Amino acid sequence: MSKSEGLQVMLDAVLAAVEDKKATDVVRMDVRGQCAFADYFVLATGRTNRQLKAIAQAVSAVAHEYGLPAKIEGTEAMEWLLVDLGDIVVHLFLPEVRESFQLERLWARSENHEALDESA
Repeated sequence: MSKSEGLQVMLDAVLAAVEDKKATDVVRMDVRGQCAFADYFVLATGRTNRQLKAIAQAVSAVAHEYGLPAKIEGTEAMEWLLVDLGDIVVHLFLPEVRESFQLERLWARSENHEALDESA
């Protein structure tokens, strides 16, 4: 399996884990060529800080399945969690925080992003 194929398999597993924990407004953004530190961003919204933590732990478990460390940032405030998997960075927000930061607009130059549910 090529690196690109392996990355896609892991991205699919991350998206499945996020959706399994009932995240909403899930968006996958292809930031290759725009971002020096990642190839993909996954953005998702959770209703409560408890749900954000569960989603982050599910993403971390996927990383461990692929032999990658996954550090979860933002657990002090529990409003915006970031899970860094190297080539994939997962951003998990409470609704009002996501609206405030508007990462989709910041990275809007990316033509390769797609909402993965109808509510995005």
